[in-house]
Amino acid sequence: MKKILLGIVLAAGCLMASDGAAIYKKCIACHGANAEKVAPGSKGGVTIAGMDKARLVEQLKGYAAGTADNGGAKAIMYANMKNFKLTDADIDAVADYISKLPAAK
Repeated sequence: MKKILLGIVLAAGCLMASDGAAIYKKCIACHGANAEKVAPGSKGGVTIAGMDKARLVEQLKGYAAGTADNGGAKAIMYANMKNFKLTDADIDAVADYISKLPAAK
């Protein structure tokens, strides 16, 4: 009985887990299908594909708080983060997904 209950709990947790790839689809217009594009107005010509996960989480939380600033299009990111209403789990999932994409050359 305990094994069955544990299985149900684990299955429910998996169903509730955030899907980074699905969340990232909201970002494709500016960052590209594989995060290979330099976002409009960003400083330094940097792409996010393969970026360190901790850095991505930091930046996304900064945009959600309205404090991150990587260039002229920061208002777009501020608005997107407000509209997307990403949870910390969502941010972690999408950052994990982006960090595993091959870095653009």
